[in-house]
Amino acid sequence: MRFVIQLVAVVAISFLAGQAVSATTGTVWPALAAGLAASVVAMLVYYWSVRLTEKRTVTEASAGTAASGLFRGTLLGTVLFAAVIGNIAVNGGYRVLGLSDEPIAAVGLIGFMAAAAVTEELLYRGVLFRHIERLIGTWLALALSALVFGAVHLLNPNATLWGALCVAIAGGGMLTSAYIATRSLWLPIGLHFGWNYAQSAIFGTEVSGNGLKTGILDSELSGNTWISGGAFGPEASLSTLMAGIVVTAVFLWLARRRGNFLPLVRRDEEAPAARLAG
Repeated sequence: MRFVIQLVAVVAISFLAGQAVSATTGTVWPALAAGLAASVVAMLVYYWSVRLTEKRTVTEASAGTAASGLFRGTLLGTVLFAAVIGNIAVNGGYRVLGLSDEPIAAVGLIGFMAAAAVTEELLYRGVLFRHIERLIGTWLALALSALVFGAVHLLNPNATLWGALCVAIAGGGMLTSAYIATRSLWLPIGLHFGWNYAQSAIFGTEVSGNGLKTGILDSELSGNTWISGGAFGPEASLSTLMAGIVVTAVFLWLARRRGNFLPLVRRDEEAPAARLAG
């Protein structure tokens, strides 16, 4: 029942956030304001739904670690995507045509990408992964939640099975392992935001086939789709896949050192395990 209540709450606020942000499409400052407001409201809805249903301190959304987690995650996501697109460019799959006609649009994308990162992390890491982990342990929950995360991207424009698989392995694996390593939602939220914002607002490429490439640079992807990612964008490239695997491995190594893995447990062993599940 706790899972259902939290899932309904997060899905509902995600839908409303999407509607609010979509209503400001084509604007700059309203889009920024709507996206940031939606992000804050979504976090509050998650916080109180968990607090009310689980009767515990919501440590994974603690305000005390928000600033550092968001900063480190955003920096990592931005640098990581810069390395990926740099590798794609070196191999002939990406080139800059010049500055965008409307670089100010990059400001509005802050709101859009913030709302997307927050709502998706609350849904896939805060609700889905966290509850599944309590039932089947960390490893299986990581694999299952990552597959769901990738499968949902099959609904995107220009989606392919390969692109969804890359999102599952690189995106789902990397973001979920960031949560496992820190037991906090803030780092994966920042990582998700930094990666997506760099793709669209800075380097001007497709974001999971959605066409969100209005930003600072006017660019194009070309050549071999294994290198560039094709119409789905760099997330369907081998560079993204390899980068995601490496970062996931590092986070999982860190999580292992910190003792943050949960085994598959029987119901009578669930209470002790709940210490990490939150």
